[in-house]
Amino acid sequence: MILFGLDWLCPLPPAPRYSPIVLAADGTVLHAFLNPTQKWRMKTELAEITPALQQAIINKEDRYFRYHFGVNPVAILQAAGRNIFKKGRTTGASTITMQVARLLEPKERTFGNKLLEMLRATQLEAHYSKAEILQLYLNLVPYGGNIEGVKSAALLYFQQPPDYLSLAQTVTLAIIPNQPRVLVLGNNNDRILAERNRWLRQFRQQHLFPNQDIEDAINEPLDAQRHAAPTLAPHLARRLVTQFPNQPIIHSTLRRNPQAKAEDLTKNYVRRLRELGISQAAVLVVNNHTRAVEAYAGSADFQDAAGSGQVDGVRAIRSPGSTLKPFLYALAVDRGIVTPKLKLPDVPTNFNGFRPENFDKSCAGEVTVERALTYSLNIPAVRVLAEVGVPVFTDKLRAAGFKSVAKAAPRLGLSTILGGCGATLEELTGLYAALADGGRYAPLTLALNEELGMRNEELKRKSPSASSGPKARAQNSSFLIPHSSLISPAAAFLITDILAQRTRPDLPMGYQNSRHLPKIAWKTGTSYGRRDAWSIGYNQDYTIGVWVGNFSGQGSPALTGADVASPLLFDLFNTLAYNSPNRWAVPPATLDFRLVCAETGLVPGEHCPNQLIDYYLPGTSTARHCEHQKERLISADGTISYCRACMPAAGFRRQLFPNPLPEVLAFREAQGLPSSRLPPHNPACQLVRGTDGSAGAALAITSPLDHAEYVLDRHDKQQMLLSCAAGSEVRQVFWYVNDRFLRAAAATERVFFRPPSGTVKISCADDHGRNVDIQLQVAEL
Repeated sequence: MILFGLDWLCPLPPAPRYSPIVLAADGTVLHAFLNPTQKWRMKTELAEITPALQQAIINKEDRYFRYHFGVNPVAILQAAGRNIFKKGRTTGASTITMQVARLLEPKERTFGNKLLEMLRATQLEAHYSKAEILQLYLNLVPYGGNIEGVKSAALLYFQQPPDYLSLAQTVTLAIIPNQPRVLVLGNNNDRILAERNRWLRQFRQQHLFPNQDIEDAINEPLDAQRHAAPTLAPHLARRLVTQFPNQPIIHSTLRRNPQAKAEDLTKNYVRRLRELGISQAAVLVVNNHTRAVEAYAGSADFQDAAGSGQVDGVRAIRSPGSTLKPFLYALAVDRGIVTPKLKLPDVPTNFNGFRPENFDKSCAGEVTVERALTYSLNIPAVRVLAEVGVPVFTDKLRAAGFKSVAKAAPRLGLSTILGGCGATLEELTGLYAALADGGRYAPLTLALNEELGMRNEELKRKSPSASSGPKARAQNSSFLIPHSSLISPAAAFLITDILAQRTRPDLPMGYQNSRHLPKIAWKTGTSYGRRDAWSIGYNQDYTIGVWVGNFSGQGSPALTGADVASPLLFDLFNTLAYNSPNRWAVPPATLDFRLVCAETGLVPGEHCPNQLIDYYLPGTSTARHCEHQKERLISADGTISYCRACMPAAGFRRQLFPNPLPEVLAFREAQGLPSSRLPPHNPACQLVRGTDGSAGAALAITSPLDHAEYVLDRHDKQQMLLSCAAGSEVRQVFWYVNDRFLRAAAATERVFFRPPSGTVKISCADDHGRNVDIQLQVAEL
């Protein structure tokens, strides 16, 4: 009881404060930091203490270490005799355990402090095993300067962990702690070499190691110099040390070679861009099967103070540009809204006050979904988002870990798909990894914690072929991370198939016929003002995300995803994944083929002679039949048209007329492109127009905007534009202001008028009986 009381009153000193180190997946050190006392004291794990190191240390320092209880009485008596009678070398008879006690609590060397050391040594033996005491010793022994512990010395002098050292290197580190100020590696190598070989010969006499091993060790030269501590992955290392503040050793998922290559490629690539006003880039490499991050470059150069190199570009919130478009089209596929060959209007459109423009400021009239995506057209994407719904889209992004989108979701609108939200390279790369994995999303893994290791042990028991260790934990983590389905495998395949096409405008110059173009699916993006350039690509095994720009937010005329980000993406794939199996995605069983009209991409109707094959989801994709042409009854001279009620007995003929959407027709006419409108309806027909069963497309007012507010200068003669989008059968429209007739006009005519102040109702009716109303507010200043 007295001993327990003393142990409670005089607790052991706290554990030593280690230098945090971040390991790669194979256990090698990627990055090391000084401990809080500015010393290099990297924790040596029990598995790193090799039998050779144990034998060398124990035989040199404390031959009876395994047998005493912290204090060796025989050694004390021998030392006392030598010290009293002045015979032999003066010694203190310190055991390894006593040395640990002194290293934990450094004190002046006096007789009283020696007694305290003995008591502490006994206390240590009661609390720790022999292996743990030896581990403490090897973590605290001095090696000169601010280097403490055998692992720090091994890495800083030999650039190897302790369990990778040769016998000669091991013995070298065993002999230095007794004279750390005299035996300084790099300064006194000749003296150290002689001392090392003396001990090796002594070990040979003791038959501690095989003779041949000792002979080889004696002949091994000593060429040791102090090296800098490992500094790979500086951004991730700081992130993990902050995330795990009390862990001296952090096992990351990074792979050393890909990390080093990614850093070198990024740094050298950005060096060539500086003359264009571009100073930074960030790269993330993800293993699709495990979601483990295998390379993480937060900037081109961490030491670049002028370019804010310490900013972590992987986590920086930037405008994603067009990089979210593939995910939007995938959602639209799953909702049956689009298929690859479906044609979408690509015309100037006003979405309740939002007027998007394509990157090149031009419109094509109508484009297929696959062309809209490969050419990254803005107007069709906004149209699809309007149909899918912004809340549906942002909810999916929230499920994919987009934190800034989740916070801003109530305020986001249709501009979200053009980069009107915030996203990080980490979030975008994780989203594309889901596309590569059949639409299954899982969070990216940066570090392997204890829970993951325990679950892998369970996996190993179930699967005898499974391996162990940090590398195995990275490889097997895919079995342990919960997946959620963001999109269907069918939608993921269709988008991947489109993004893998190589005939596209965002292919960088010089890559059209280049053998250096990897087999990948990729998408580029450029933010407003050319402040951010993105290129994210994937194959079956890897997803790589690239951001290029300036952390200051300054734009550059050369900053586009295609010209600046994609070349680095291709270099990374060719370097990091050059030996990936030549596999590619295959269509899932839920996809099927069907014939569609080549003009619209819809199920062929009665007048669709040109057809092609398209993918679709049975039971999900729209089954709407094509009506791009409609048969009409017209007079023999083609001047009037008839409905079935006024069709004459003779003197008429049937003719096919184009039936485009009103906005497409208006665009074609505005561009001077060939278009054909149905002749005016038979004026003698007494039936209400629109009852002929072929009412055509809906009528829409395109100017002014519904529910908009307009401010006019009362001293100026400002007028308001009236325009509409009508079907091809419409020849004339009738405009009303506050239910009072204004004037009649041709369907494509632009009408101007001066509106009254206050609430104004604008009405438009066409010659087929359709009408539409809008309301707006007008103020005069």
